[in-house]
Amino acid sequence: MEQCVALTFDDGPGPYTDKLLDELATRDVHATFFVVGKNIEARGKTVKREIAEGHVVGNHSWDHADLSKLSWQGVAQEIDSTNTALTNLGLPLPLLVRPPYGAQNPEVMAALKARGQIGTFWSIDTEDWKNRDVAQTTARALQARRGSILLMHDIQPTTVDAIPGIIDGLRQKGFTLVTVPELIGPHPETIIGMQMYSQYNVR
Repeated sequence: MEQCVALTFDDGPGPYTDKLLDELATRDVHATFFVVGKNIEARGKTVKREIAEGHVVGNHSWDHADLSKLSWQGVAQEIDSTNTALTNLGLPLPLLVRPPYGAQNPEVMAALKARGQIGTFWSIDTEDWKNRDVAQTTARALQARRGSILLMHDIQPTTVDAIPGIIDGLRQKGFTLVTVPELIGPHPETIIGMQMYSQYNVR
């Protein structure tokens, strides 16, 4: 049985996302991108490229708000605005939503359930936004286990620089790199409105 790991990237699209896509294409790796809605208009071509090249695009709110601190209407606006920005590009409604900071509460999760979406979190935080160091980001990523979801950020140039070593290192450990929907498997409807932290931790 394959040992799968999902690479995920938050906060884009940004100025380094296309370079990251080049690196992933060179190594035949598909990833999952959680995009911030307000970034989409200026970089719509990059988001379209993500989909065209076999990656998965998820919702990361409109402006990186802490959804757990918002009213129901505020949560709805953050999610729906990004959903609309993506569908206006002719892209599919995202199945996955990653609340910024991993901040959620029953109201946030109920909003996702009402929209047929899955709360997607992580099991390995590379802390690339904080360390901004290729070696540290790589070392954290290589702590992955079977079914891990890795959190990184495509707005960090050092993360993009770390990706070749991360991919090579994970493959040397015997991992197959997949998207989050591939981790979920053929029946995503069974976890709508739930929280996914890894392939084996959904609640």
